[in-house]
Amino acid sequence: MRGSARKLAETIWGTGSGRTRVGYLGPSGTFSEEAARRYDPRAHHVPFRDIESVVRAAEEEKIDEALVPLENSTEGPVTLTTDLLVHRTDLRIRCEVVLPIHLCLVTEGGVDFDEIRVVYSHPQAIAQCREYLARRLPKAETVASLSTVSAVEDMRVFGPGTAAISSMRAAKVRHAFVLEGRIEDVAGNRTRFVVLAPRDHEPTGKDKTSICFDFATDGPGTLYQALGELANRRINMLKIESRPEKSSLGRYIFLIDFEGHRTDPFVAEALDRIRERALSFKILGSYPKALDPAP
Repeated sequence: MRGSARKLAETIWGTGSGRTRVGYLGPSGTFSEEAARRYDPRAHHVPFRDIESVVRAAEEEKIDEALVPLENSTEGPVTLTTDLLVHRTDLRIRCEVVLPIHLCLVTEGGVDFDEIRVVYSHPQAIAQCREYLARRLPKAETVASLSTVSAVEDMRVFGPGTAAISSMRAAKVRHAFVLEGRIEDVAGNRTRFVVLAPRDHEPTGKDKTSICFDFATDGPGTLYQALGELANRRINMLKIESRPEKSSLGRYIFLIDFEGHRTDPFVAEALDRIRERALSFKILGSYPKALDPAP
């Protein structure tokens, strides 16, 4: 690589800087960027257009870690991230970050509510403000954007009669007018982000583990018996959900979070027993349990 090209690559990816390269769903101003900065303020933060691009960059070692949204306390799992973890990537969860989510309605200038005909935002943000939109803008159409920051840009492109739902930081970064703040339907709205890397985290004593598995055949007590491997060892299960197995209708993959690290003796024993019962089995990662931040 020629010298100028090498310098350009280092500028884009942070190569040679000595800092960890953390990718996130961009552009600058998204909640993902805020979560990435909370996770590692000293890292070189690299924005990407979509979640798949962030994960692919980590797989190709263009970045060291990928921070992606996994679930929201109001709207539940981010299914794209879940499916990437289950079906498509060998990266593991190394850390988690829980971020309070506050949303605001922004416009290009002094626009009245009755002038707004279209509201742009990321689908998750729109869903988190569904009741607010029905109450304040019942006649406005909602249109999906790639991110809450892209929503501000879309609003500007399409001009009068439009608004966007974004974070306060995105509004500040893009110099948009905040018509109303904290419009999320649930005051305790939070999003859980996970950091993906080639290896998960070493034990800290306050850890959690995420796994997924399915069964060869369906039958009474199949899932109950698998979960019993945790209960019999007094391992506390924190979450359970399911996603389609994708090869046929009615087949599901179960995803479970529970307390403990995969190397803990009782946890390792339970994982071995569940693996024996399962058709497919995957450890998504063991990592420190995040503290729930103040709203």
